[in-house]
Amino acid sequence: MVLDNAYTLLPPLVAIVIAVWRKNAITALLVGVALTWLMHNGLDPIAGAKDTFFGLAAVVAGEGNRRIILFSLLIGALLLLMKESGGVNAFIERLAQKKLVTNRRQASLLPSIIGTSIFTDTNLSMFTAGIASQNLFDKYGLSRARLAFLIDSTCSPVSILLLVNGWGAYILGLLDGYQLTDTVGVLIDTIFFNFYPILILIFVYYTAITTRVYGPMRASKANVYTAIDTASSSATDGPTTRRGKARYLIVPMVLICVMTIALLLYSGDGDIRRGSGSWSVMWAVISAYLVLCFMLLKDNVFTTALLVTRSGKGMMELLPVVVILILSFAFGDAVKAYGTGAYVSELLGQSLPLALIAPMLFFTAGVMAFATGTSWGTFAVLIPIALPLAMTTGLPPAFLVAAVLGGGIFGDHSSPISDSTIIASMASGCDHIEHVKTQLPYNLVAAALTMCGYVFYVFVIFKG
Repeated sequence: MVLDNAYTLLPPLVAIVIAVWRKNAITALLVGVALTWLMHNGLDPIAGAKDTFFGLAAVVAGEGNRRIILFSLLIGALLLLMKESGGVNAFIERLAQKKLVTNRRQASLLPSIIGTSIFTDTNLSMFTAGIASQNLFDKYGLSRARLAFLIDSTCSPVSILLLVNGWGAYILGLLDGYQLTDTVGVLIDTIFFNFYPILILIFVYYTAITTRVYGPMRASKANVYTAIDTASSSATDGPTTRRGKARYLIVPMVLICVMTIALLLYSGDGDIRRGSGSWSVMWAVISAYLVLCFMLLKDNVFTTALLVTRSGKGMMELLPVVVILILSFAFGDAVKAYGTGAYVSELLGQSLPLALIAPMLFFTAGVMAFATGTSWGTFAVLIPIALPLAMTTGLPPAFLVAAVLGGGIFGDHSSPISDSTIIASMASGCDHIEHVKTQLPYNLVAAALTMCGYVFYVFVIFKG
């Protein structure tokens, strides 16, 4: 029965192979979406093409997706305006004057600390840490691939550990209806069993503090940094660095953070965990963009015409990444409809030794999230499997739920078709495939240690 549905894995596998082989995420995702709907319609090309079109249209029509697309484009405009106004250079000089960032170690620690501190929204966390750190990494000869690893391996793991956010509210909803005596207590206990995000955070801070990297990341080259390269100096292309002020970067970034938290509280009726992340971030970014435009016009850094031109250029630079986001959402919807996630979950239907249940849940969640590019969809499929397993085997519910959560994070931020991986590449200014290739060895080591830890817990502590 399980083997009969094995073909549902073909579209994700094809998409991943094309992404790695051609180093083109757009082609890989487009082929994946089209192939999924083609196979879903019994290889009928007309029906497959129609569903592909409607699937893409549904993504663009989705209110939450439209918000993500809009704030992604505005982030591009913000980033270019902050650079060409001299705000980024001035921010770097301010850090140097205050001796907050004066070497490679401190430059590496900056995005790690920012990513750890902002755990209410992963996209906000990655954008803030990436934008604030790009030119610092260039200045100190650190590669953008390293920056992408630091923010990608900080933001989602922190969000799944410090669950005062939308993640916590979502998982609490999945835990309802299983006769748990203390649902919130089970959620809190998952923190202690969630070995993968803890390990990957240890890797992040080890990398930041020692400035050492391993595997393919050692071959990644840093961008060449000069003040002239960072801000255009001609009258037609942009302002000179002499006009730059640190507030052109600091004010928009602080405004985004403060407004996002405030709007999460507002949209959640006082409960930040129930707030709308996409709505909050969208209006926070719009507000930051408008405030920055006002500041630049008031200080005569840009004319109105030049402001519009440079904003459009910044948006166009991120347009390919926005296309990738749209395709990744469409691909996730397609493989869900096709039953890829359901098939992977069926692999757990066979009897397993007690010590292998948690590692198998972790592995299955990782494969599912890697193949579909989504951790939340993985949680929705596997948590209903993990809780009954806990009740029948006697293993702590939090232990098995943590295995699902950790596996979902592992697969999600390792996958080349995941929106979080794509956003990390975008926020750091790193080539997307290079980010996936250089981060994967770290993720695999942490995943292997996690599964060993689960086996150790069952044999030594739980004594099963």
